[in-house]
Amino acid sequence: MSMGAALLPGATTTGGDGLVTLGVMGGGQLGRMFVHAAQAMGYETAVLDPDADSPAGRVSHHHIQSAYQDLQGLAQLAALCKAMTTEFENVPADALATLAATRTVAPSAQAVAIAQDRLAEKAHFVRCGVPCAPFAAIAKMADLEAAPADLLPGILKTARLGYDGKGQVRVADRVQLRQAFAALKEQVCVLEKMLPLALECSVILARGADGAVVDFPVQRNLHRAGILAVTEVFEGNVPAALAAQAVQAARAIAHGLDYVGVLCVEFFVLQDGSLVVNEIAPRPHNSGHYSLDACDQSQFDLQVRTLVGLPLTQPRQHSAAVMLNILGELWGPGSDKTPPWDAVLALPGAHLHLYGKREARPGRKMGHLTLTASSPQAARTSALEAARILGIEAF
Repeated sequence: MSMGAALLPGATTTGGDGLVTLGVMGGGQLGRMFVHAAQAMGYETAVLDPDADSPAGRVSHHHIQSAYQDLQGLAQLAALCKAMTTEFENVPADALATLAATRTVAPSAQAVAIAQDRLAEKAHFVRCGVPCAPFAAIAKMADLEAAPADLLPGILKTARLGYDGKGQVRVADRVQLRQAFAALKEQVCVLEKMLPLALECSVILARGADGAVVDFPVQRNLHRAGILAVTEVFEGNVPAALAAQAVQAARAIAHGLDYVGVLCVEFFVLQDGSLVVNEIAPRPHNSGHYSLDACDQSQFDLQVRTLVGLPLTQPRQHSAAVMLNILGELWGPGSDKTPPWDAVLALPGAHLHLYGKREARPGRKMGHLTLTASSPQAARTSALEAARILGIEAF
């Protein structure tokens, strides 16, 4: 259903029987932060998630415990909500299409479907004229032998359902390529050439139904074991010309999708200084969590605005920021050791966000810690001290 007049904060539904309700598919931490932002602006919220104890569901006005493709659950969500979004890219695109038949949905099912398939995603990058790593589609064993030799060493990635480093195997030669393809159960894959990386960065933007676009400063990111570990955002974190190029590329990708919502575009910066796009996430992103504490609008505020058709204003960063991901291993074996948050929160500019997840497991995102300061040096100093206290590897 196309977006019409704005759904204003605090407005009541037809008949005056309640406030406008916004829905989100998915009950994880991104959904939780969307719910907080929507509620702060005067909207009621509904979450659809199969987990009865989901972090977002526990803080929402309504929680529909349902599988994402369950038609009864989708009908319940549509009956409650005027507009709906998604908190992660693996929500089935056809479920979003079902909702969009009668309600506003942003981002669109088509945009999410492209983000769910690495081959469709790369084809979109090519159409937009944005460079990506050389690649080949691997759908069957014969494709392994036909793949160009100069793609090795490379990374074999499943075309679908990969995130946080899952579904990816590094391969040095064709023998390892065959082994990896077999280990991935011969799913359709993408073989990408391994490139000499200097750093990683991301751009988060918001695009409205009218085509208006605003963006956050470019984030410099550090991943460990495929999971984001550190994000640094301040002037000079990446060269200005490179940052401008990344923003221009991200906008081209969003415009090419006719995108509505918050979009993250992840990039690799190569050792020769060139920029290639890695992937997109059709939602707020881990690397943008610092915006909750370091900007006058967060990525979740903009997610609400794009969904309800409110004006987009350029977010302003008021503090240098370094964000540390808080993973489950910080609790120790058995999840019985609470990290020393008192020592961490004694640091200047420390902002702790825990996501309300009941069980701490290694590699599980339990929260994030953002250190803000008036200068990049001060933010890094506090962040390094926080990492030392928590036992996180320095950066």
